[in-house]
Amino acid sequence: MTIFKLALQSLKNRKATALLTVLTVAISVMLLLGVERVRTQAKDSFANTISGTDLIVGARSGQVNLLLYSVFRIGNATNNIDWKSVEDIRANPAVKWSIPISLGDSHRGFRVVGTTGDYFKHYRFGQKQALTFREGKPFEGLFDTVIGAEVAQKLGYSLGDSIVIAHGLADKKFSRHDNLPFIVTGILAPTGTPVDRSVHVSLPAIEAIHIGWESGAQLGAGISAEDIDIETLQSDQITALFVGLKSRIQTFALQRSINEYTKEPLTAIMPGIALHELWSLMSVAEQALLVVSGFVVIAGLMGMLSSLLTSLNERRREMAILRAMGARPSHIFVLLVSEALLLTALGIVLGVVTLYGVLAVASPFVLSHYGLQLSASWLSMHEWMLMGIVLSAGFLVGVFPALRAYKQSLSDGMTIRI
Repeated sequence: MTIFKLALQSLKNRKATALLTVLTVAISVMLLLGVERVRTQAKDSFANTISGTDLIVGARSGQVNLLLYSVFRIGNATNNIDWKSVEDIRANPAVKWSIPISLGDSHRGFRVVGTTGDYFKHYRFGQKQALTFREGKPFEGLFDTVIGAEVAQKLGYSLGDSIVIAHGLADKKFSRHDNLPFIVTGILAPTGTPVDRSVHVSLPAIEAIHIGWESGAQLGAGISAEDIDIETLQSDQITALFVGLKSRIQTFALQRSINEYTKEPLTAIMPGIALHELWSLMSVAEQALLVVSGFVVIAGLMGMLSSLLTSLNERRREMAILRAMGARPSHIFVLLVSEALLLTALGIVLGVVTLYGVLAVASPFVLSHYGLQLSASWLSMHEWMLMGIVLSAGFLVGVFPALRAYKQSLSDGMTIRI
């Protein structure tokens, strides 16, 4: 305890150098924990992009490809699903609910999703969180639309605004369904998932806007909303089907049944497994983040080592006086190691406090602009372990200058001129 008090007093006498060292360590720790938290929470957010859905059914393809276009709205399906197949799947006693989706159109760079009202009832994300409306309500009329939070923010839309959907992903003037505009009736609350970047319309609306587009381009002036008979609008095909089961025990049996469906080639995937496989493809980037954060900490500790070695030569007389007063070489060793540990511990505490401050300020911005939820939750066991490693590294950094001081002779210190 006496040596610890002496180390504390020694650091007080070198306030400027000690403060800079603490700040260096604090920044390193903040970046280490910050990168680690971004990495883990990005992984968790990715894994929870869709939850509560037991199977996703699409045309025969790989499970990653099916996941990409059905959940992340990236790429296109290899084929569509016949509506008769959808009815057969729904008729299975194991099926509790299903959500059909139809993709292919877009609006100013955002994908259009044709679906039913069940989408807003059963779609889940995160920890089985339901979709909620920031404003408005689900679509009811034929040309009503519900837009995601990011669509509303980036394009400046509000309730009652009119939007025009384009045929295909290239939103060109010649490909727009400008004869049948939609009215925004609902804006979803942010989810941090691709739902935020989607424009949702009804399946009958998808059929209506494609009347006269059978050849892939509009023929003539196009049909008007008054000329459309809603009763005749029936989807013949969809892109994918989200399925929820009465019991998860039945998942593998239904998956095998769908994969062996004889009327058309289909693929049924379990979203959790597909998400894990997709994330594993990005493991190189994950490891790169860990390496970068590790080097940041090493740089901070090297800065502390440099500071200790620089001050050591100036403190040789101090060490000699301590020896003359009865301090043993081991006491000098412990003194310098204690200083290194104290600097590291203060840096860790300051780094953690700064991290939580940054999270409190930056979390809303990151969520609204990047769709990533950064929670200010308490430190995990892994983060505690990282801080333990940093503290141990600080001890090792302090050992080298302590050994040098240990070897210095009393006469060497006493003969130094001031």
